[in-house]
Amino acid sequence: MKYMLLVYDNAASWTDVTEEQMKDLYAEYAAVSNDPATVSSAQLAPVDKAKTIRVRNGEMLTTDGPFAETKEHLGGYYLVEADSIDAAVAIGKRIPSARMGGSVEVRPLIEM
Repeated sequence: MKYMLLVYDNAASWTDVTEEQMKDLYAEYAAVSNDPATVSSAQLAPVDKAKTIRVRNGEMLTTDGPFAETKEHLGGYYLVEADSIDAAVAIGKRIPSARMGGSVEVRPLIEM
């Protein structure tokens, strides 16, 4: 079964990370990307580059960035193939964001 690992980051948690620590953290992200269970992965551009679209009463409204003011923002994803949600969680706990003030949401995909 496929699972989407949605990576949420808290930008404030990254302000004190040294260049050397950042290299180590990116190596951890790359290790999950290179895991044989990973089907696809990508980092998202910062939220200030995003647009949010809503259609209300047939009228489109576009706003800059995400709608809600929140400390955590979706920063990327991993699509993994795993035998169970527990196996997907085991992959997700290796993602540095989970311990850097963010979170990783593990959600089964419903393929259409």
